[in-house]
Amino acid sequence: MESDPTRVNELLVGLGADVEVVSVGDEPGRPLRVLVRLRSPRPVCGSCGGSVWSSGVRRAELADLGSFGRPVRLVLAKRRWRCPNGDCAVGTFTEQAAEIAPPRARLTSRAARRATRRVGRGRTVKEIAAELGCNWHTVMREVRRWGTALLAADRGRIDGVTALGLDEILMWRHGKYRRKRWGTTIVDARRGILLDIVAGRTANPAIKWLEASTPQWRRAVRWAVMDLSGPYRKAFDTALAHARQVADPFHVVRLGNQMVDEVRRRVQNDTLGGRGTKNGPLYRVRKPLTMAHERLSTDSDAKLRGLLAAGDPRGEVRDAWHAKETLRQTYQIPSHRLARRALDALALDLRDPAWSPEMNRLGRTLGRWRTQIANWHLSRVTNGPTEAANNLAKLIKRNASGLTNFEHYRIRALLYAGKPDWTLLNTLTPP
Repeated sequence: MESDPTRVNELLVGLGADVEVVSVGDEPGRPLRVLVRLRSPRPVCGSCGGSVWSSGVRRAELADLGSFGRPVRLVLAKRRWRCPNGDCAVGTFTEQAAEIAPPRARLTSRAARRATRRVGRGRTVKEIAAELGCNWHTVMREVRRWGTALLAADRGRIDGVTALGLDEILMWRHGKYRRKRWGTTIVDARRGILLDIVAGRTANPAIKWLEASTPQWRRAVRWAVMDLSGPYRKAFDTALAHARQVADPFHVVRLGNQMVDEVRRRVQNDTLGGRGTKNGPLYRVRKPLTMAHERLSTDSDAKLRGLLAAGDPRGEVRDAWHAKETLRQTYQIPSHRLARRALDALALDLRDPAWSPEMNRLGRTLGRWRTQIANWHLSRVTNGPTEAANNLAKLIKRNASGLTNFEHYRIRALLYAGKPDWTLLNTLTPP
């Protein structure tokens, strides 16, 4: 059992045998100040290899992990050395302690690692900074430093992607007119891992990210998953031309529901001369129209048909509802070939001028996206994991009460929703 008070202090501080605790300052109402120095021998000049002279001591104050519920400041006394050789280009240099903190850091390495882990669990930077007794920017700078190094070292998080999903995310609003700043989330659609976030929701940022990946990585991606987005379709056409594109079933069915609701509102305005009231038949039927027909009870189905008969004199809403149900039923077809035929026939039928303009528009959309819609029957992959990763990224924004720095938002979202291998953090050398 250790009885030497100095050695006990060194063990409590826990920085290794090469670090000597000089003193501990305890002033009421202020952080504990632990003065340490290195036991390293006198170095030689790294350029000429000659002896060096002492040139004083420089003290670096670092925020450290708390102790006994109080913030701690680790004061590292760094010796400065001077090369006496006038022809040497080194001049002076200061000893470094990479195991304590990287150069120009304001947190110790162990405090920075702990802060990075806690941000990855969804804790706010403000909360962590309050516990360490330092400012927000100090913590965020170290989270970016260590988080970036962790994500770069964790190749297993990126490798093995066979289905890639793209989706837009609203990051924040800014300026007098609250302009929206959008981003694009890039997600492993099989494992639900957030791979990265790029600024903007156009095709070019996604294309640049994909083209920056290795050709071997791109060749491994077999499925390109998206909602019915023209820019993301262009991104996949350009950078992942070999991958089969898949339209997310949820967004396809939602498109049908939107078409039904547009027809319902138009017919309601035409028949009633306005929006009507909540007791109007078409208003009362708005929710059953968007539900799956098989989920309606016998009474609900009878109520639906009765209200349509009362409020839809020309049968336009009924026809739109049947078209939506036909579209939804294509996902019950087990064969890709048969599903493709059914989609082609539905898209052609809906473009008939006899139907309403809303149904014609849906038919044109299905005709443009029929290949991507039918590919779901081959892949059985959706954008659900992408949406889930988006929700996790949005939690970071809400917890932080808003973010306006893209790099800060990106690194925090990746640590939280990117599922990094946290065991690698302790093996990283200080970046």
